[in-house]
Amino acid sequence: MSVDDYLAGLAGPLREIGEKLTPIIATALPRATGAMWHGHPVWGLGDRPGQRPVCLIKAYGSYVTFGLWRGQEIADPSGRLVPGARSMAAVKLRDLADVDPALFTGWLRAAADLEEA
Repeated sequence: MSVDDYLAGLAGPLREIGEKLTPIIATALPRATGAMWHGHPVWGLGDRPGQRPVCLIKAYGSYVTFGLWRGQEIADPSGRLVPGARSMAAVKLRDLADVDPALFTGWLRAAADLEEA
């Protein structure tokens, strides 16, 4: 299964959120590779899926999680990133209006900088 297959299999509103996120990720992380890893799309800077992961998209029943592996290390004046396991942080996206391209681009570039340091 590819990232596109994953998105195509989502219910309408969730698919729309995923389809709005993927070009933001691609633009912010031009050297990253997106692939399916553990059942959902993950973008990383390594040669294979899951190697040096930066971010993920994972759909649930009524929202899409947009997560950053080292999200707790990223400055987030918006307060939208919620800490998770280890150093991860994520935001739950319930509709298209929750997707903030400028904010998410900043997070993604900061996350990539942490991985490349």
